[in-house]
Amino acid sequence: MKAKISEEVLKEIFPRKLKRPQVSERVYRELKKMILSGKLKKGQRLVEEEISKSFNVSRTVVGKAFIQLKKDKLIIRKFKKGTFVA
Repeated sequence: MKAKISEEVLKEIFPRKLKRPQVSERVYRELKKMILSGKLKKGQRLVEEEISKSFNVSRTVVGKAFIQLKKDKLIIRKFKKGTFVA
């Protein structure tokens, strides 16, 4: 007779939600690193489509990263003009 593993033990072994950064978090970190290191210069325009292609992610992912970068005051978003490094 085989012993069954309890649901609680299974949840500990195989958690449903993996604890790893979301894709947008990784893109955010990489862009932040590029801004702080000077690879992306002050006033440089950031084009969502180009960044999404270079990271091989969707524009939605880049948009989420931009939201966090704006909160950190690392970028400026100007209505009908674009997004720029602060």
